[in-house]
Amino acid sequence: MPTIHSTPASPATGAPPTSTMMQSPSKSLPRPRQKSPPRKERFNPIRLMQAPSVLILLAWMIVPLVMTIYFSVNRYNLMAPDQTGFVGLENYVFLLEDPAFWPSIGNTALLIGSVLAISVIGGTLLAVLFDQPFRGRGIARLLVIGPFFVMPTVAALIWKNMIMHPVYGILAYVMRHLGLEPIDWLAEYPMLSVIIIVAWQWIPFAFLILLTALQSLDSDQKEAAQLDGAGPVRIFFYIVLPHLKRAITVVIMIETIFLLSVFAEIFTTTAGGPGTATTNLTFLVYAIGLQQFDIGIASAGGIFAVVLANIVSFFLVRMLARNLKGVNEK
Repeated sequence: MPTIHSTPASPATGAPPTSTMMQSPSKSLPRPRQKSPPRKERFNPIRLMQAPSVLILLAWMIVPLVMTIYFSVNRYNLMAPDQTGFVGLENYVFLLEDPAFWPSIGNTALLIGSVLAISVIGGTLLAVLFDQPFRGRGIARLLVIGPFFVMPTVAALIWKNMIMHPVYGILAYVMRHLGLEPIDWLAEYPMLSVIIIVAWQWIPFAFLILLTALQSLDSDQKEAAQLDGAGPVRIFFYIVLPHLKRAITVVIMIETIFLLSVFAEIFTTTAGGPGTATTNLTFLVYAIGLQQFDIGIASAGGIFAVVLANIVSFFLVRMLARNLKGVNEK
């Protein structure tokens, strides 16, 4: 039988005595039952509504990739449709041994690196220039942005027939008036000509992104630096350029992905020549598939292009994530 003890009244507070029931250790009070977390709904109508679009996008990506992989391991030439069959990695080996393959990889890297350097540097300088107030700034911005909206084929034709032509081009006209011999740019400097044409199209894109980022810079930082005696050059390198770091990373990532597939400018101006001087990986796949009619080897080249694009995208995304993490930590 449990015993009852009475606690005396506290002399300080004058509280009435209380009683405490001492129970045996074997009999404890039941604990309140904790509520289990609610289960997730098995039927989600939002997911059901998203399913058709997700399936369409999945098929849009997976079906061409699977077909390309299938053709890359089979012999399939449009000139000999009867001679088909599984060849394994033979198409890949033949592509690696092609004399134009490795020059096309080098030309692709040279084209991407040169256009990125020109567009990022030019876009940064133009963004800093057009961030300053001056009369007619809106019209000048439209003129700078204009080349970005010109179709690649049209841009290549303009540069080929109106600017770089050795007889009728603007550059030839200027050189003749300066007493110099006109240059056949597409024949003597083919890769440089292609780089100039492509960079002319992508500078406005870099300019738009960097100008938008530059307008978010607090003007108080510039004013404080000017009060401390910093000149325009120091302000640019220590305030403006660090502020544009994340935007420059975005420009590099987006442009690199698109520059891997440059084709129209090369096809319209040089057709990959002279020889393989301007043949990049995209044009090589076109030449094998639609000029030599070998779909199997062209598909192997397409797989190489996909792998290369994914490798580049992986490192660019990591670089962008690192920059975003550094900005958030600051």
